[in-house]
Amino acid sequence: MRRNKIIQVVAGLPAIVWVLLGAGCNSVGPDYKPPEIAMPAAWTTSLENGSETAAANTNVLQRWWGVFHDPVLSELIERARAGNLDLRQAEARVRQARAQRGMAKADLFPVIGGNASASRSRSSEEAGSGSTSVFYSAGFDASWELDIFGEKRRALESATASQQAAEESFRDVLISLFAEVAVNYVEARSCQQLISITESNVLTRSETHDITRWRREAGLTTTLDEDQARMSLEQARAQVPLLSTRLEQAKHRLALLLGQHPGALKPLMTEARSVPSAPVEAAVGLPAELLRRRPDIRNAERLLAAQTAQIGVARAALYPKFSLLGSVGLESLEFGNLFTAGARTARGAAQSAWTLFQGGGIRRNIELQTARQEEALSFYEQTVLAALNDVENSLVACVNEQARQRSLEQAVVAGQSAFALARDEYSSGIADFQVVLDTQQSLLIIQDQLAASQANAASHLISLYKSLGGGWSADTPGSAAPESPPQNDR
Repeated sequence: MRRNKIIQVVAGLPAIVWVLLGAGCNSVGPDYKPPEIAMPAAWTTSLENGSETAAANTNVLQRWWGVFHDPVLSELIERARAGNLDLRQAEARVRQARAQRGMAKADLFPVIGGNASASRSRSSEEAGSGSTSVFYSAGFDASWELDIFGEKRRALESATASQQAAEESFRDVLISLFAEVAVNYVEARSCQQLISITESNVLTRSETHDITRWRREAGLTTTLDEDQARMSLEQARAQVPLLSTRLEQAKHRLALLLGQHPGALKPLMTEARSVPSAPVEAAVGLPAELLRRRPDIRNAERLLAAQTAQIGVARAALYPKFSLLGSVGLESLEFGNLFTAGARTARGAAQSAWTLFQGGGIRRNIELQTARQEEALSFYEQTVLAALNDVENSLVACVNEQARQRSLEQAVVAGQSAFALARDEYSSGIADFQVVLDTQQSLLIIQDQLAASQANAASHLISLYKSLGGGWSADTPGSAAPESPPQNDR
């Protein structure tokens, strides 16, 4: 009779579950809605060819370094993608977030455990019968906290958004990495170009020094001209070690970005090349496209969604919690009878718990989570404004550097002509040697400025692609973790 009553209680548990679930069909707390931000209709700065008004070319943005047509740069990008340690840390954080989401999802399911025991005891002959008894038992226990008011569903919602935020953070690290590799590569090539210019200038100044020496030996000039020429020559030579230091440091930074030891890139970077260049024909698109293109904006939006769900988790603490408990098993004094029908046991129960007083702690926690949500919203809005600022700054820099570069190119042509003329006139005894020194020094300065401008133009274009969120695709590193069925914890 007692066993039948227990079985009836267990059989009636599903009805209790449906009654409790019907009492709380909605999750407490605010439902998340993406914030609406007013975006400008167009950029305030226009490229000279007007290409920024075209829709952003996704294929170009995903692999923007291809516009430089530099195979070494492309190889460095791929090697950085495979070996960068910051990227590996970001990948590990994505896996952590996915695991945390899985743990949050696991809280929605019952907890089931198994147990088995065997015991043997003997009573005292002085205080008892002195008999020996044996007890065997085996069974399963189950407990299930019902998510009546949506606390666990809100926690899963928050964990899902946090996972997505971690994936966007990975993509943000990715585009920053690619931009850093490209900028340091441009720096290295710029140093090589400056070394080449300086060495060429050293050769020219050496020839000038020879002219002054010959003229001094011929009695056509004084030692002053020869000393000034020698001073100018050594000043140019002194620039080479400084540039070589910058070059090696840029190579070392590249090696670090690739996750390799300093000096690992010497075989790849031994051959000197010019600074990679590309025409400024970037299809920037509209400002509103940044909202879905920039990983840092997407990350901030997901963090806002995660924090909004935490308000629901906090509000659920105001309501009671309901749990179902149950167990089925076998008990017997003899092992041979343990698996018989008479050895079966069963137990079922429902319980509730409700925090009635905590000194206002629950409501303070709700206020805390709400304030954090407001902070996350402000951070999202700030991130959007910073993204717009990045693009505008990059556009301005690209446009003005191109104009500056054209002027410097004309200045170099004029400077070369002026220096050649001044040296010819000095050799003929028409011009003073100071004119030669001045034009020679001015030419070197203009040549250095032109080389630096070419490097700046490439760096500004890299910054433009970075500010547009270029360098990742939808399958990097995987849009979402695949859903998996509940698993046992063996």
